[in-house]
Amino acid sequence: MTGPVIDLGELRHEPEPARLPRPSRANGRPLRCALVLLLALVTLAAAGPPTRRAVVTLPARLGADVMVAGDLFLVIDPITPQTPQRRLAAFRLPGGEPVWQAPLPAQGRYWGVTPLAGMLLVTGYEMDSEGRGTLTVALDRATGAYRWQQPGRASELADGNLLLYSGGEDEPVSMRAVDPCCGTVRWQLTGTRGEVNYRDSGHGVDRVVFSRANGPIEVRDATTGAVLARTDGRPTGGAYTTVQLIDDLVLTVGGAPSMVTAYGLDRLEQRWRTPADEALYPVDCGPVICLQTQSRGIRAVDRTTGQQVWSSDRWGWVWPHAGELVATMLSSAGPGSEQLVVLDPWTGRVLADLDRWELAGSDPGAPMIGLRRHPDGGLLVAELDVHAGTARVLDVLPDASGLCQASVDRLLCRRLDGSYGLWQLPD
Repeated sequence: MTGPVIDLGELRHEPEPARLPRPSRANGRPLRCALVLLLALVTLAAAGPPTRRAVVTLPARLGADVMVAGDLFLVIDPITPQTPQRRLAAFRLPGGEPVWQAPLPAQGRYWGVTPLAGMLLVTGYEMDSEGRGTLTVALDRATGAYRWQQPGRASELADGNLLLYSGGEDEPVSMRAVDPCCGTVRWQLTGTRGEVNYRDSGHGVDRVVFSRANGPIEVRDATTGAVLARTDGRPTGGAYTTVQLIDDLVLTVGGAPSMVTAYGLDRLEQRWRTPADEALYPVDCGPVICLQTQSRGIRAVDRTTGQQVWSSDRWGWVWPHAGELVATMLSSAGPGSEQLVVLDPWTGRVLADLDRWELAGSDPGAPMIGLRRHPDGGLLVAELDVHAGTARVLDVLPDASGLCQASVDRLLCRRLDGSYGLWQLPD
């Protein structure tokens, strides 16, 4: 074996109890009856009332977009010829009682929601005659009443305001900081082309990195819009790939020959350079930085020096969790579940094999929940403990079909009939 095994239990025969002395034929039957009755009463008393899985059914039609925001379950009805305007309905969790309904001011696909300052910020794609654009709509959390709307997707700033960003790639970039109470603009940058990255310090976004197309890279204070640093050191010649922001490092990939270059965030001073060697983009791997290559292999480099510490062509995706790295095995890539392993971030050594799972979406602070189809139908649910390298089976949900979202103590999954079920996660 290369890792821990998930023990689903097995049926086995227990040792037979010691034989009772054979009673006489005259009193054997009454004694046997009394013993059977006594055993039944003791068993029932010890077992107590039978346990039942607590499930709350939440209404949703096929094709609806659903989201969870704290103690609210939100359902956006699908567009139909009978209902061209989309409607948002809120239900209180955990009971599923209806709270309010509100029409959404624009047609489109809504895919995100952020609770903030007594509001719900609903973000999606607005469809109109000119094409598709990102839109954020602010609704009153208690009543669903419309407050304001602005182009872009919203992130909370460190000072409590909002950063709204849209565009990129072939579209002009639009960035604006707005007051969440009423959408008043505090600062904005519009009409230019380039890439935008921003850093969330854990208390909101505090830095924005804007790299202009064929121009300089600049760092801005996210709360004021002031430029803190600017450099013309972006790659020149060859195939330019990307600019990424990982904690306090700005990383560029590209040039001729292709190099990965790291700059300090606030002053954009160069920290280190290393050959890209087919690297496409860098990703956060906790204490190291992982470089995804064209062959979907991984190279891990030291954050401080850029020196390679390990490489492997076995892993598809990697991400930090609980002080270790979780990776998907490249050979298991495809729809549905994938083979998950735990890696030591400094050596790339396999610490544990978690088996094949499809991961549920998770809220901050929620456990990592793995799902896979059960042979008899439904979903097998397990908690994946990365630190211990184990998978603890929690339940089998017989009428769940997928699209699951885990919170701290609950699991929301779509059911076979299109509705959603809310299951309480065991301790």
